[in-house]
Amino acid sequence: MTPADFQADVTVTGKNITGKLTFIDGGLSPSGPLAGDGYFLALKLSSIDAAATSVKVGLTPSAGTGLVELITDPDKDVVMKISNKATQKFTVVTSNATTETVDYYDLSGLTLLAPADTEGV
Repeated sequence: MTPADFQADVTVTGKNITGKLTFIDGGLSPSGPLAGDGYFLALKLSSIDAAATSVKVGLTPSAGTGLVELITDPDKDVVMKISNKATQKFTVVTSNATTETVDYYDLSGLTLLAPADTEGV
């Protein structure tokens, strides 16, 4: 399964993430945080501070995994299961030896499509 199978028109504008997410029966994985019915969001981080020694990403509040380290991930792709778009934020914590920056991205602009609404998406 590719992101095109579960999302469309996803954009990040400022601190807002919008787009359409398709409900996936059974989830994206047989076990772990991407298992089970739900909505999923995939993002690629492309503007990472060159001075960063750590970049942790995830959803706040988390449904269990917390923030995960991304700095050593070669493709910088993130896939998350959205449990509540109104209360969760996509969180990026960037740090080096002297500073830490926390950025929150609003998910309330995402449209969650029921299975019957996905034709033509």
